[in-house]
Amino acid sequence: MRILICEDSVLLREGLVRLLEHGGHEVVAALPDATGLMASVASTDPDLCILDVRLPPSYTDEGIRAAHELRHSRPQLPVLVLSQYVEERYASEMIAAQGGAFGYLLKDRVADVGEFIESVERIAQGATVLDPEVVAQLLTRRGRDDRMQQLTDRERTVLAALAEGRSNQTIAGMLYLSEASVEKHITAIFQKLGLDAEDGNRRVLAAIAHIENSGSTPRAAAPHQSTSQSGFPL
Repeated sequence: MRILICEDSVLLREGLVRLLEHGGHEVVAALPDATGLMASVASTDPDLCILDVRLPPSYTDEGIRAAHELRHSRPQLPVLVLSQYVEERYASEMIAAQGGAFGYLLKDRVADVGEFIESVERIAQGATVLDPEVVAQLLTRRGRDDRMQQLTDRERTVLAALAEGRSNQTIAGMLYLSEASVEKHITAIFQKLGLDAEDGNRRVLAAIAHIENSGSTPRAAAPHQSTSQSGFPL
């Protein structure tokens, strides 16, 4: 896989290059900022782009704006956004935006090399990968929408696992349920949220966007197990 990296930290940038190349991938460009990003994408034609949320010169939202531009101009190009900590507004913008496959991960996830490489490869294959911490914060809000209030605790747990890209089989194993029971929970979740139950991760993204855009206010997060991220093909 051909990968373009846009990361201002020299240490992390070079670390990503070595990590990805050791994983059998080719890094076609490693940029310190987004100034020449679009030109570099055009000339190198990467299979996936990895961008930091905060880039020079202002270190505010240059990276996320570049990610949006890429998803708009090249919707078939998978994009992975890395963030130092959870920034819910940026995560929500990426979730709600139209475009191709994408990921939003905390930089801490890079330390688990095998899991990180797996996430990168899944995104390149068309999946959506969300960091468990992002999912936890979005799904543990108290929504003003009555439909969210209809979900049982078990259904919220299943929805959180779905949003992390877990398969029905994996969820069944986590919760000591049969796959048939998990399927029933999923059907109930989307009926209560009034969402299209079509197959694919788009329904999960729609659910999270619905939750985040419901004008909810934070509440204390429930205990959440942060394990591997994966995604369903879009």
